[in-house]
Amino acid sequence: MFVNYPVLMLLAIPATMLFWIWRYNVSGHQVVIPVDNAQINQNRIWKYLLKITASFPSLLLIIAILILAGPQQISEPKTKKKLTNIQFALDVSGSMTAPFGEGNRYEAAMGAINEFINYREEDAFGLTVFGDHFLHWIRLTSDPSAFGYATDFLGPRRLPIWFRGGTKIGLALEECMKLLVEREEGDRLIILLSDGYSADLGGGKDIEIANKLLANNISTYAIHIAPGSPPPQLLTITNRTGGEVFAAGDPLALKAIFNKIDQMQKTKIEKVGAESMDYFKPFAMAGTSIALIFLLSLFGLRYTPW
Repeated sequence: MFVNYPVLMLLAIPATMLFWIWRYNVSGHQVVIPVDNAQINQNRIWKYLLKITASFPSLLLIIAILILAGPQQISEPKTKKKLTNIQFALDVSGSMTAPFGEGNRYEAAMGAINEFINYREEDAFGLTVFGDHFLHWIRLTSDPSAFGYATDFLGPRRLPIWFRGGTKIGLALEECMKLLVEREEGDRLIILLSDGYSADLGGGKDIEIANKLLANNISTYAIHIAPGSPPPQLLTITNRTGGEVFAAGDPLALKAIFNKIDQMQKTKIEKVGAESMDYFKPFAMAGTSIALIFLLSLFGLRYTPW
């Protein structure tokens, strides 16, 4: 197809030129030799060779008109990875300093997060830390390099005591939701890591938050980094939003949980519609070839009256 269809009307000019060349003799008349008034019969092979070479300028004009008309072609449909927006909600209350493996719960959680984002390429990640208050330390970004520097700055012992005195999971989930609803493209996911019970999820607050998350298409996974069973409120929230709650009793279990989340939240591929693109190459190659042959023909193939 062509972008500038009206330009194709100019093809009538080279078409008329070709009609004249092939309908009539190149010379228009047979040549009379002035010596004896005898007529010379033309050789048929040479006659057609001359007409072919005489047609080259018209063919070049056709190529030029087609290029000016803007030839287009439809590209093949492509696929791309569908973006997943993942906001981590990390508990930094004082209890996260409890021993866990070779370090403490906070260090194990940050290590698992950094390992997780390394094999989730092209997704967007954010980090919110919370205790009695919350802090959006890393807003959603496709460049996760900031996570590698966050561990040393966000340890519970480095934060003010008024910040890490409690565990408000409900507050953290609602604030993470506010960030995710701003993202119009891609799936939305919260991964919560905590080791305690949250007082702000009682009295039906867990159901209220779950309904808000569900209404905004936000799935929630919760990881309980402590011995024993996770709080029942987390089970309510994760079940209603299509996620799941896990209990991690040791670092190996924590790593396995992140692997499972990765499997449950499979990378999605979506098709990208085909696009129109310029299609000059075959016309340019044809024009170049014709011009070269025509140039070579001028060294010997041309009409002479005797």
